[in-house]
Amino acid sequence: MSPEKLIYMANQIATFFHSQPEAERVTRVTAHIKDFWEPRMRKQLFEIVDAGTKGIDPLVLAAAERLKAA
Repeated sequence: MSPEKLIYMANQIATFFHSQPEAERVTRVTAHIKDFWEPRMRKQLFEIVDAGTKGIDPLVLAAAERLKAA
């Protein structure tokens, strides 16, 4: 999958969860990516985040860090 498409998809998830209570946003984005993205998509997301790619929603960045730490 192209990095642009993956970022777009991740940012769509974050956009949805911006309407949730602030204390739950990162947890919910993390859970969604963990539950619905296959491992190679998560791996690619980590690579994109590690490369410092611009245009990624802060909720996605925080979720990626949580997923990597798990």
